[in-house]
Amino acid sequence: MHALRWPKRARPSGVGKPDRKRDQQAVCWLQGYAMNALAQLGMVSDFPSENQDLIDFLEVEETKDYFVEKDGMKFAGMHLLVDLWGATNLGDPAFIDVAMREAAITAGATILHSHFHHFSPNGGVSGVVVLAESHISIHTWPERDFCAIDLFMCGCCDPRDSIPVLEAAFKPRRVDIKEERRGRVY
Repeated sequence: MHALRWPKRARPSGVGKPDRKRDQQAVCWLQGYAMNALAQLGMVSDFPSENQDLIDFLEVEETKDYFVEKDGMKFAGMHLLVDLWGATNLGDPAFIDVAMREAAITAGATILHSHFHHFSPNGGVSGVVVLAESHISIHTWPERDFCAIDLFMCGCCDPRDSIPVLEAAFKPRRVDIKEERRGRVY
């Protein structure tokens, strides 16, 4: 096991003395360290979406309410459970990564990172695209031509916009969708 070491340019210089540039470099370095660790476990995409803004870790922003108001109801976000039957392209983690990212971007979501694992002997894939607005996850069973996809998004994103992208990528014969409004305020 390796000890966590600060790169020379990000090493703390002066206890309690704020150094904005040094602290930002440290955060970027730590994020890279964590992503490298994930890459050893499977496939991690190195490309955040273009929707992602630079996050300022050192300033406190005003708290925002990202709950959704629709049809007279207030809730945290929309969660779609999507079952694709008779689907194709279910054993290729790189293909699935691209499809899931396109689905997220089409819905207006901000991609933070993704991770996919390829199983054997049947070749199924499990993975997640982590979003600022929540997540998209997938579990595939190529031997059954089936996959289960969760699309959970809060804020102004609409996970329903992802469905045509997923249908084009996986070409299912049948699509079953269950919709749940999570975090309902009564």
